[in-house]
Amino acid sequence: MSSSRLRARTPRLAAAGLLLLTAVVAPYAGPGAATAATASTAPAGTPAAAVRIAAPATFTHPGVLVSRPQLDFVRGRVNAGAQPWKGAYDQMMGSAFASLTRTPKPRAVVECGSYSNPNNGCTDERQDALAAYTLALAWYVTQDSRYAEKAIQIMDAWSATIRDHTNSNAPLQTAWAGSSWPRAAEIIRYTYGGWSSTGVSRFGTMLRNVYLPEIINGNATSNGNWELSMMEAALGIAVFLEDRAVYDRAVAKFRDRLPAFLYLTSDGAYPRGPVGSSIDTRAEVVSYWHGQQTFSDGLSQESCRDFTHTGYGISAISHVAETLRHQGQDIYPEIQDRLRHALGFHAKYELGDAVPSTLCGGSLTLGLGPVTEVAFNALNNRRGIAMTRTQQLTERQRPAGTNYLFVAWETLTHAGNPN
Repeated sequence: MSSSRLRARTPRLAAAGLLLLTAVVAPYAGPGAATAATASTAPAGTPAAAVRIAAPATFTHPGVLVSRPQLDFVRGRVNAGAQPWKGAYDQMMGSAFASLTRTPKPRAVVECGSYSNPNNGCTDERQDALAAYTLALAWYVTQDSRYAEKAIQIMDAWSATIRDHTNSNAPLQTAWAGSSWPRAAEIIRYTYGGWSSTGVSRFGTMLRNVYLPEIINGNATSNGNWELSMMEAALGIAVFLEDRAVYDRAVAKFRDRLPAFLYLTSDGAYPRGPVGSSIDTRAEVVSYWHGQQTFSDGLSQESCRDFTHTGYGISAISHVAETLRHQGQDIYPEIQDRLRHALGFHAKYELGDAVPSTLCGGSLTLGLGPVTEVAFNALNNRRGIAMTRTQQLTERQRPAGTNYLFVAWETLTHAGNPN
């Protein structure tokens, strides 16, 4: 890394650190307001947006996307040969990500341009992070220490090497890999006794010094999937580090971004612009929403771009909500209307419904991806909300595999999981 790059990075680290140390913690009061001060149980009749959510006094581990009770459920279902879990497990174990002969490919600097062009370590980093998570899941189900040791090898290799992400896609690349790493690390650190304290400490330093500065401040003007993935990664890192200031900041930014990504008619005649941007007039919002002129429940800011990027955002939303729930704060009541409408809206077109001329000029680019299991389980199975079209799509896509970026094996981890 050049000395000029190091000099440029030093104030960025300091600025991020200052923000983390001075995060204001107050009750959520809607978009643009600071987030909750202390966790509490809202009295009956309290509007969902007023519910306090703040970093817990005691963190739950493992507690990033998957919890120990969820993992126990998965292991029980797989060992019983029950479907769809056994099929999903076989799919995972047959993937290259579960290989015990995998050789990690760490780099000191990962350079990713738009759409990963140039791709100097981008695929390697994302897929090694996904492999570490896959191997951690394989360890928990099989209790075969070889999988845990391989996951540790991959995580140790990267924490000993990586120093920076560069080029235009650096924030998104950091978010994608930074979402997978804490999932793997949480499972290994808290369910397997073989990761050295030196390895754990160095991995945490990597997350704090290499990943957090790139993502914690968000990105208000990019497409919404960026900032949502950035906050997913920041929240997972906060749990691993037990950093309450980072946790609160990530939740605040997540809550601000959500209504700028998924629309409800109760928002008004047109969607809100992202907090921190200058996008606020109808014309600016229409342009930001890829030319869409009319708005209905469940439409996403990226629906008229393509369903794949829309799916990235929806997935990150469900991952944040799941992690918060593991930490004792259930945000699903607050976001369930946006999330269920968004899933149903996009599912019906994935299933072949005719596209009206008023939606994206009558033409959609489909391909939502394997992103519905977590939210469908939370809203339908645990909360009892009917989601007919989402259920049809979810069951049609089983077993849900991986998008090779930051989503992996969610039929295995979340299908019908009551925990």
